[in-house]
Amino acid sequence: MKILIENKKAYFNYEIIEKFTAGIALLGWEVKSIQAKNISFVNAFCYFKDSELFLGNAKISGYKGSRGQTDRSRKLLLHKHELKKIFKEKLTKKLTIIPLFFGQKNRKIKVEIALVKGKTKIDKRNLIKERQLKKEASKFLKNYY
Repeated sequence: MKILIENKKAYFNYEIIEKFTAGIALLGWEVKSIQAKNISFVNAFCYFKDSELFLGNAKISGYKGSRGQTDRSRKLLLHKHELKKIFKEKLTKKLTIIPLFFGQKNRKIKVEIALVKGKTKIDKRNLIKERQLKKEASKFLKNYY
């Protein structure tokens, strides 16, 4: 799958439990706009409504003057057994569902969604410290050898 646009902050702010690939119901201008990478989904989330999964708070900019709702909810297309599994885990483990990236597979737009658990400030600080230590170690080894 060719990744069009990725939510990089999701990997820092959340601990990813499980990933799913879903189709998304879009209009023609929305597909063109996503292919042109005119989408913002940093604060996007997924929610259930009448046993269907929707993507909320994802803003797709208009494509060459097209008119339409840029911030409407879009239906995610998954199998029933996947929807049941996601719904069950969301309720029992109190997890959140967020989109990780938009991709294109066989000329169709796909969304990678994930069941996630929020990280605490301490976890984030430890991650930054680990990255810094790795960077310093690699710099030292590079200069040493």
